[in-house]
Amino acid sequence: MTTVGYARVSTREQDPAAQEAELRAAGAERVFVDHGVSATLADRPQWSACLDWLRSGDTLVIRALDRVAGTEALAIEIIGDLGRRGVRLKSLTEPFVDIDTSTPMGEAIVGIMAVLAQLRVATIRENTRRGLAHARAQGRVGGRPSVMTPERTAAAAKMRADGHTFDHIAKVLGVGRSSVSRALDRTTESTEAKPARHLGSTR
Repeated sequence: MTTVGYARVSTREQDPAAQEAELRAAGAERVFVDHGVSATLADRPQWSACLDWLRSGDTLVIRALDRVAGTEALAIEIIGDLGRRGVRLKSLTEPFVDIDTSTPMGEAIVGIMAVLAQLRVATIRENTRRGLAHARAQGRVGGRPSVMTPERTAAAAKMRADGHTFDHIAKVLGVGRSSVSRALDRTTESTEAKPARHLGSTR
């Protein structure tokens, strides 16, 4: 069983020496340090190396939880992952962050974290679903406004009818080729969806 430390500084100008000293004083035999990397990123060079180094029964020591996780969701994910791997997580400045999965309390905390993570995902999905349903009810659709305005779409349709390629039309209109293609596809679908008018109709 090994005690491993992880330190992180947000900019390359900052000196992580104080963090390293604290971690070694706490018993860390090896310390991994990330320089100038945000804690909101799950993929950090030395953090990834640290995770590869850790084995079941090891202890990971950090100065504070914000050194390894910049968001609540990431913190829950990391704590849960370490717990499942049998790695103890200990913070030097936050007494409540001392999670030992070899104890019943540690296992319970990891279980609670997993439930909270699932609940958070489910809540985000439900809120998104409700938001989209409300937008549709108000006649709005999600996503960014299309660069293909009605005027551009009409111009694209005319150029396409004249035999111009999608690439040429996109260059003339100053938009992407895919934007032109999607807009004309929607126009075609809309035209085909309209019911045919009966001969002799006065409408």
